[in-house]
Amino acid sequence: MLLKIGYIALGLLMSIIIIFISFYTINSTYKERNENISIKIKVVLGLLLWHGYMLALHFLGTLNTFAFPPRFAIFMIIPAFLFTGIFIFKNRNSQWIQNIPMHWLVFYQSFRIAIESLFVFTVAAGILHPNVTIEGYNYDMLFGLTALWFGVAAFRNKLSLKIIRNWNYLGLAIIGVIIFLFLTTIYVPQLYGLTGPLMPLEFTNYPFILVPGFLMPSAVFVHVLSIVQLRKRQSVHK
Repeated sequence: MLLKIGYIALGLLMSIIIIFISFYTINSTYKERNENISIKIKVVLGLLLWHGYMLALHFLGTLNTFAFPPRFAIFMIIPAFLFTGIFIFKNRNSQWIQNIPMHWLVFYQSFRIAIESLFVFTVAAGILHPNVTIEGYNYDMLFGLTALWFGVAAFRNKLSLKIIRNWNYLGLAIIGVIIFLFLTTIYVPQLYGLTGPLMPLEFTNYPFILVPGFLMPSAVFVHVLSIVQLRKRQSVHK
């Protein structure tokens, strides 16, 4: 029970942080009261609807299978990635992106320390295979730790925009590796010299689906947002 509370608490915390960053940015960008309030409502409503969607998938048992093609990818990861790509592309030149403090987007990635810590306890509970954690081949916790240092350095303007941008690319690459680990551990266990299903079906239930459904996509969203922000700033400084 405590393990589930940990996942729910992290999901709630990151939702609150996203709302805080959004409200700060909205207040910095949109001064007309009605427009300001309208956009804030959309942000909160959007998050609530997505969390409700994940709960619906859980109660309907939609994800409760490892049959191919992977349902967690079809119903959560792909829609979240499509939203990220379309939304940020449409807003790539919007002023609100530049009004987000650069170091906030860097610090955000430090939450990955918490995810990987929860993964360790999840392995101990028999709900996750060690392959996809720091006990295996997932070193995302180390990247989360770098977010603390890079965040401080970005706040103090000690790093070039190019370095921070490349750090974001590295973060995206690591997420790609993690997705690969999950997929191969579930569908190609022979790759690791093992046979049979290596991932308990319980991980397809709520609140564990917060990882592929919300937490990981939010990391991708913030990485892409930061890259777009940095590219614009670099072009201005040329």
